[in-house]
Amino acid sequence: MSPTAITRAGMAYVPGGSFAMGSDRFYPEEGPVTPVTVGDLWVDEHPVTNEQFARFVAETGHVTVPERAPTPDDFPGADPELLVPGSQVFTPTHGPVPLDDWTRWWRWQPDADWRHPTGPGSGIDDRLDHPVVHVGWEDAAAYARWAGKSLPTEAEWEHAARGGIEGATYPWGEEFCPDGVFMANTWVGRFPFENVHPHGFLGTSPVRSFPPNGFGLYDVAGNVWEWTSSPWTERPAAPSEPSFAPATEAPELEHHSCCAPETPVSLSEADRRVTKGGSHLCAPSYCHRYRPAARQGHGVRSTTGHVGFRCVARP
Repeated sequence: MSPTAITRAGMAYVPGGSFAMGSDRFYPEEGPVTPVTVGDLWVDEHPVTNEQFARFVAETGHVTVPERAPTPDDFPGADPELLVPGSQVFTPTHGPVPLDDWTRWWRWQPDADWRHPTGPGSGIDDRLDHPVVHVGWEDAAAYARWAGKSLPTEAEWEHAARGGIEGATYPWGEEFCPDGVFMANTWVGRFPFENVHPHGFLGTSPVRSFPPNGFGLYDVAGNVWEWTSSPWTERPAAPSEPSFAPATEAPELEHHSCCAPETPVSLSEADRRVTKGGSHLCAPSYCHRYRPAARQGHGVRSTTGHVGFRCVARP
């Protein structure tokens, strides 16, 4: 029986093939453009939601990275009083600020986690259909393993996000708002203090709020960055079988304000994985990365309110 004759609940079939990976038109870490080939995939139609992640936690008792106190080894020289469970929360500034220091709009919030996305007193009862956030790479890999799936490689993710449109800037084509229609949840306005949100959303949005791409996948641009299995490299890595060895430390890049392993992996905050897709905090003046070719290295335990994930299954 062919893969297209089979259905998997909540997943879309993405036929394998060759495509031009990367871009030479935007940020240096996206090039050079390289022809690559990936196999057939089943891909989650949308990022894993709070409701889905809650079922995983209820069944397994999994404790996420932000719910555990950071270790001094991961953050040498840090104030011991700050080494408490928590995560990074975005806070708009009061006006224009230089865009060379992400600490102006990100703050460490004790007790922020996937259940409490902005800290104590917040919750997800009204966000069950939003992407889960404040999850580390290990948390995403654990969910994928529980679900009988994998995290996609960088090449698999990009191929699926392109939706069958070769070389286009966005998953839907070249125009950001075709016929005036917003296709993704991104920052609209002056970052990081003015978001006019003409699409109706401040922060994350419910999955399926914007049109899908040609493969039936939602939120492959904007809303939340998505973890992949690929270790961070300064240039797009040639596609290979999923690798779970710790990534080598890479030079610092600007922080966005904008096949899970069968055995445990030794990871530290210095290890990075590729994230893809951009988020609701990406603005063209600072982070024009709501595009399939865009990529960013993210510390595996650097959790934030704009990073989530989706899973794949390989026929």
